[in-house]
Amino acid sequence: MQSTLSPVVSSVPRTVRIVSRKSQLALIQTHWVRDELQRHFPDLRFDVVTMDTQGDKVLDVSLSKIGDKGLFTQELEDSMLRGDSDFAVHSLKDLPTRLPQGLMLGCITEREDPADALVVHESHRDKTLATLPEGAVIGTSSLRRLAQLRHHYPHLTFKDIRGNLNTRLRKLDEGGYDGIILAVAGLQRMEMGDRIHQIIPADISLHAVGQGALGIECRTGDEEILSLLSVLSDGPTTVRCLAERAFLRELEGGCQVPIGVNTALEGGTLTLTGLVASLDGQRLIKNTVQGSAAEAETLGANLAQQLRAQGAQAILDEITATNRA
Repeated sequence: MQSTLSPVVSSVPRTVRIVSRKSQLALIQTHWVRDELQRHFPDLRFDVVTMDTQGDKVLDVSLSKIGDKGLFTQELEDSMLRGDSDFAVHSLKDLPTRLPQGLMLGCITEREDPADALVVHESHRDKTLATLPEGAVIGTSSLRRLAQLRHHYPHLTFKDIRGNLNTRLRKLDEGGYDGIILAVAGLQRMEMGDRIHQIIPADISLHAVGQGALGIECRTGDEEILSLLSVLSDGPTTVRCLAERAFLRELEGGCQVPIGVNTALEGGTLTLTGLVASLDGQRLIKNTVQGSAAEAETLGANLAQQLRAQGAQAILDEITATNRA
């Protein structure tokens, strides 16, 4: 007797798993990615999986002393390599320039303002970095910011500050600091743009590589995921950030080295400024190159080589020796 049963067709949508850090800012960024993908692909389901990273767990030691390779990414990367998740959303500035075998940078999103910002205690609302009183305490966990601000504002005192954005703001408001330095993009994404007291210009503080952009990491060759992520990719931001990351990769720098950048793209011409600074801020090695946007990574590597020749190599060697001591 011939069966009259029809084959069962599943109505359950394909689930794409996104892995993220648990911090509020990380989740805001990840949920934005999820919602944008859901809007473009309504027939798919996008789930967010969260976890803590080493950088989230160790809060009583400065970033420069606990290392930088995978500080905010390794646990997320392990999840993807195990097959527990399909891609991870990072602040691009936290993503190392050399990724583990089997993983790749699948997409870079449109960049927010990459500048640094001063946020002050309410008692200094009428002050700027230049007019804060002698010895005013400024909090930052970034050697890049520290070196540049020490150079320009030697009258200030700098103190390490760790924790997520809300924790840092609470420490400021409780009077532990006169001001703190944060990324404009993070404050804006957290809808705290009203806390920005002063946007620090590039001639004072070059920003971190990739700052203001999101980097989405996935398994190498995962064509299905890469196709999905392509709708979020921003061409101009990608060109700028690939040049910046090539510059950093060539210098083999990270959280332990004060390295700053600034990029501009006009038509097909890319302008890249880079800096390597000594930890005390006494020496700033800086230069600018310009070239075709199509050669963005070559341009970044060339700038790094120029800075090495100008004296940056001596600074890098000193920092390496200090870290090993």
